[in-house]
Amino acid sequence: MKTKEKWSAPGKSLLKVILKLRNISEAKNFFRDLLTKKEIIEISNRWQGAQMLENNFSFKKIRQTTGLSPNTIARINRWRKKGMGGYSALLRKTSL
Repeated sequence: MKTKEKWSAPGKSLLKVILKLRNISEAKNFFRDLLTKKEIIEISNRWQGAQMLENNFSFKKIRQTTGLSPNTIARINRWRKKGMGGYSALLRKTSL
């Protein structure tokens, strides 16, 4: 699954500005302006699902805790194992 993905100029610009965030407060304010509350919750639930999968929680428990659909959980699990390496890299960094 690891193929070089092309990002648009606006996408690259977004990634660069995210890297400039200096603390949690700046990140909270930026993402709240950028995203709706519902989008923030969805992204947060996906990250929690990835963390739970990494810690061997069942799909059922992840669904109960996050409300994610089985298809979304399966997709997160697939990307976590065979994606671009983003989930793996950050899961390793946060488990230190």
